[in-house]
Amino acid sequence: MKTILKFLILLLIFQNGFSQNLEARIDSLISSKFKSENPGAVFLAVKKGKVIYRKAFGMADLEMNVKMKPEFVFEIGSMTKQFTAVSILMLAERGKLKLDDEITRFIPDYPTHGNVITIHHLLTHTSGIKDFTSMKSIKDIAREDLSPKELVDFFKDQPMDFKPGEEYKYCNSGYALLGYIIEIVTGQAYEDFVVQNIFKKAGMENSYYASHDRIIKNRVSGYRDKSGYVNANYISFSIPYASGSIMSTVDDLLKWQNVLNGNLLLSPNYREKAFTNYKLNNGTNIDYGYGWHLEKVKSKTIREHGGSIFGFKSMGVYEPTDQICVVGLSNCECNSPTVITKEIASLLID
Repeated sequence: MKTILKFLILLLIFQNGFSQNLEARIDSLISSKFKSENPGAVFLAVKKGKVIYRKAFGMADLEMNVKMKPEFVFEIGSMTKQFTAVSILMLAERGKLKLDDEITRFIPDYPTHGNVITIHHLLTHTSGIKDFTSMKSIKDIAREDLSPKELVDFFKDQPMDFKPGEEYKYCNSGYALLGYIIEIVTGQAYEDFVVQNIFKKAGMENSYYASHDRIIKNRVSGYRDKSGYVNANYISFSIPYASGSIMSTVDDLLKWQNVLNGNLLLSPNYREKAFTNYKLNNGTNIDYGYGWHLEKVKSKTIREHGGSIFGFKSMGVYEPTDQICVVGLSNCECNSPTVITKEIASLLID
């Protein structure tokens, strides 16, 4: 009995020492990049349901001298694509659409240039449609409040970059189209569908479709570095729309991962469609599912996606075997949390 007790005490001491060492290593990674007087970041790391790390660094608002806190709300940019993809999968599971439906079923006048463009192509960035964020004329509409149809009309007449399925090329236009299709199918605004069918079901009480007008408690300010920190450029949230207009917290993004894993939004069959490594027409893997990149870390497949929008950078990583979730959110477009988030995940992977 004494031997067992000694073993348990030694194990507890070892685990405590390991935890403290891990925390110190993560602290060192983050503090070297996010200084206390500069725009900051929040990082959350969880393993098998246990919060390993949750800390804030730097400033949330330079003008008001507000320090960052872990519960603060950030714009998450293209991490929005996860919510759009799952919304499409929810509609597919309900029989409202099929993943191999041509987009002209929903937008009959969309110019496909003789090609068959499907919802699957939009989800996987293999449609060949030109990314509207790469168009020089985007500066002319960046501050305009457009309807989804007006946004689609902005880019729909552009020439195709390639035939559907022949290449993978990251495309915000595809996710704008998916948002528009969600609205056509449901008769609801994209914002309303996501709030009612995802945020409320997941208990994500601090997640929002972004707004410049709405008072959002604990919202952090966004910055850029222009020979010194300045406020982020203004953009109408109708432009990033379903490809990048969601705001959230690290805690809500953990809830998001938990409801996916718990099959509360999708059945296991439809959930796994989001995490399938799809192929081009020639059989080459694209290392992308529906709204998630799929990469290898220490021989294990991780699901990840980052985001970038004026004033903000974001990154989320999930490894299913060890149930590791790491999220990093930053309020300066000059300072991405991507590398640190991946490094933290690597430290936690067995």
